[in-house]
Amino acid sequence: MPAPFRPLLFCTASPRLRPALLLVLAFFGLSAGPRAWGQSRPARAGAPAVVRPLNVDGRPTTDALPADTARAGRASRSARAGRAISLADTTRRAGDSLRVSAAPQGDIKTTVKYAAKDSIRFEVQNKQAILYDKATVDYGEMSLKAARITVDYANNLLTAEGAADTTGKVRDKPVFKDGASLYAASRINYNFKTKKGRITDAVTSEGEGFVHAETIKKNELNEIFGRNGRYTTCNLEHPHFFINAARMKVIPKEKVVTGPFNLIIGDVPTPLGFLFGYFPMPRSTRASGLIIPTFGQTADRGFSLRNGGYYWVPNEYIGVRLTGDIYAGNANQFGGFGATAEMQYLRRYAYNGRFNFSYSQRPAAQILRSNSVNTDQAYRTPRSPKTFWISWGHIPTPRPGGGRFSANVQAGSTDYNQQNTADVRRYLTPSFNSSISYQKQIRNSPIGYTLNLSQDQNTATGAMNFTLPDVTVQVARQYPYELFGLEPRGRFYEQFAVAYTLTGQSKFTNFQQARTLEGGIPLLGGSTEGTRIPVSLSNLTPLLRNAQTGLRHAFQISLGSYTVLKHLSLQPSVNYDETWYGKSLNYEYIPAAQAVRIDTVRGFNRVYAWSANLNLGTNLYGIVPIKGKKIEAIRHKLTPSVGFQYSPDFSTNPNYFLRPDLGTLRNSSGQLYNEDDGSRILNPITFSRYQGLNSLGSPPNGRRVTRLVFGLQNALEMKVRDTNDTTGTTPFKKVSLIDGLDFNTGYDLAADSLRLSPLQVGFHTQIARKLSVVINGNFRFYQRDSTGREINEYLFEQSRRRLARLSDAGLTLSYQFNPAQGKRKSTVPRTVAPGNDPTLGNPQPVNPYEDYVDFEIPWELSTNFTASYVDPGALPARPGRLRPSALNSASLNLSGSVKLTTNLRMGYSTGYDFKNKEVSFTSLDIFRDLHCWQITGNWRPFGTTRGYFVTIAAKSSLLQDLKLNRNRSFLNR
Repeated sequence: MPAPFRPLLFCTASPRLRPALLLVLAFFGLSAGPRAWGQSRPARAGAPAVVRPLNVDGRPTTDALPADTARAGRASRSARAGRAISLADTTRRAGDSLRVSAAPQGDIKTTVKYAAKDSIRFEVQNKQAILYDKATVDYGEMSLKAARITVDYANNLLTAEGAADTTGKVRDKPVFKDGASLYAASRINYNFKTKKGRITDAVTSEGEGFVHAETIKKNELNEIFGRNGRYTTCNLEHPHFFINAARMKVIPKEKVVTGPFNLIIGDVPTPLGFLFGYFPMPRSTRASGLIIPTFGQTADRGFSLRNGGYYWVPNEYIGVRLTGDIYAGNANQFGGFGATAEMQYLRRYAYNGRFNFSYSQRPAAQILRSNSVNTDQAYRTPRSPKTFWISWGHIPTPRPGGGRFSANVQAGSTDYNQQNTADVRRYLTPSFNSSISYQKQIRNSPIGYTLNLSQDQNTATGAMNFTLPDVTVQVARQYPYELFGLEPRGRFYEQFAVAYTLTGQSKFTNFQQARTLEGGIPLLGGSTEGTRIPVSLSNLTPLLRNAQTGLRHAFQISLGSYTVLKHLSLQPSVNYDETWYGKSLNYEYIPAAQAVRIDTVRGFNRVYAWSANLNLGTNLYGIVPIKGKKIEAIRHKLTPSVGFQYSPDFSTNPNYFLRPDLGTLRNSSGQLYNEDDGSRILNPITFSRYQGLNSLGSPPNGRRVTRLVFGLQNALEMKVRDTNDTTGTTPFKKVSLIDGLDFNTGYDLAADSLRLSPLQVGFHTQIARKLSVVINGNFRFYQRDSTGREINEYLFEQSRRRLARLSDAGLTLSYQFNPAQGKRKSTVPRTVAPGNDPTLGNPQPVNPYEDYVDFEIPWELSTNFTASYVDPGALPARPGRLRPSALNSASLNLSGSVKLTTNLRMGYSTGYDFKNKEVSFTSLDIFRDLHCWQITGNWRPFGTTRGYFVTIAAKSSLLQDLKLNRNRSFLNR
């Protein structure tokens, strides 16, 4: 027989409590053998906590403290009280007559702690134990606190209540905690025999909600019955709002059920209510349940119920959300409907993702007329009444040596976002990209591969491109001497390395580009505009016929890095590319039609190209010492480089280019292609056999390249004293003055004209870590004729000599205004409850941080200014002809927020287009924290997305349907 459990008792109160402790334990539904209490030696009143281990038979061990002779009378009375409790518990002792090894095993499972600040009194005549002033009883997860706790073991009753102070205010009201449940009341009566209780003026928390009631009764199943109750999610003693009901039942961690109820806001009764109330409570695990729809009205489809449905939890890894929308329409015309199926899944340490499929059907024509006097057509006629959209995001958890499968899909009908989504970013986005990929690095091998499926679509033109499959196999850099098993000896050839990349693609498109030939040559079946093929199974043949397929082999051969003249670094390399095509183009001149016909010839074709590169560079440093109080020195880093690029001439290879005889064909200017105009021979003309047949890259351009490239990079830093360093270990810090000032150009030795490439200039830096400056531009060195075409004469050769001409430039300035920097208190965010905003209709927030507002920062502002310049050319010679503006674009964007009051904050986003002289996208957001409520608003006063959203809602997720929503968006104007 196993040894019985030996409890440990911690006592910080008077010895009068020992005989009454059994009754206190009975309050928690416990019982114990009498020998554990009646034969214990009491401790002195007010003594520190004493650990009293008990023997197997329930008697105290011999190391107990001696009796207090000064209070022997009290000790004896306590002992007699203990015996009285033992006599009352004869049912537990009846089966043991020897009381040696067969002592009954008690129900105590953990340590019991009890205390009272003033005193603990035991009344033998009344059979009561009373704990005075801040009385506490703790047992495991159960805790009882009150000003006075009375245990009436004659009636099996425990009473806890507060006490009035000299001002008449009741203090230390009873607080009973049982695990996650908390009860606060004016008085608690509990029968520890029947395990039933009665609580007066009670307040208890259940999950996110709070239950107030005049009287609460608690049964043995821990269910709560309340009379004249109030249910709310406001945590104040006097809540801002509550649901008032005469009768209420609470099943902890499950639900709250009420009789007839009505909503009271700010002590003002409202007519909002029903014959019964049902409020489910969130559990520690997810649960299936109904999703209440949101009522609304749209100007084009009538009244609506949106986002109503069901949430289903099949297991612990998956959650499915099924919702729908329905629109009333007008008269006998139905307004349409929508359906959404969304699945979220999560496997810890493996992957997580979200899949969403949405379908919408709406009237093909306008069914509700606008009362606006505006002559502009506000209603946008849909291209298709039936649309759908698919979103899928799959994010794996990286694991060493394992494959990585990821997906990011945004695809669907061209008009879906313009007809259904309230997200302005998706509404304005002109194109979407999707990709599904799998990456794997073979363990203990330099080989890795990637399988990718991608798609992109333009919602303005309807063009869609599919690349499937897209296979890439990469072999990391390998050193030949290691492959041959040679020992390293420091020879130059040991730096030789080879890397290999294999790429295979098959690209399909539903958009056929315009079919034209260079120089205005007539083309049979040519067109000046592209055409779109609808994506459907019936059009599968033309989609496959326009496919672009190919296989590309790329070798990167590095010949090492060598030091020249002690300071120069020389790096030669060779690249070899070979592409395999499944078809080629054939060109033939048709004299009868005076045009060129293009035929597609299927078969295996191999195209190769190679190039060589040589790069020479170094780093130069210049330091200017200053030795000031704050500045130590300024350092200038200069990185010049010179490169040489070479590729052979492939224009004479008939496998790459064709030169058909064009006979008497004339160009758009009426010139024959076989005549000599004095500067060039128009015939023969070369046509590429693989132009537009492969998306892997352009075939060789046909002419030899012998090109010199020049580069110069600059960086400027300042060494200043660090005022924050008090240890002296890092007295100085570096401050960047110029992050980069770069110059790049080139010179083609093999070109017959215009050999000098434009000079590319780039500048970027940050000032005070707030102002970001980016400037770029291109300078050209050649003169232009009257048509604006460059001629082979430098600018310094003309009468008005100059070195270069600015052809285009761009400027970007960004500045962050924020008074809160560093680790000040104003940078510590104060989070609020998630917003209850039904306008988007999608549980996935557009911005994952939009529900967290930092009310401490007084204001913040982000500015961004962009401008671009394009050389308009020479002033036209013809009178009355205007010269185009050199300012191609200029815009200023502002965004930020302002703290108006402690709980009121306004955000804004706006801008101005100086080129078109109009205000760009503008949005004003407002957020008002009302403790347990919130007000969110958004107003877009200008543009195609104009509209507003206003929502007043309770914060708690339990009452997410308790809200008032008003909106007028760009979808229902």
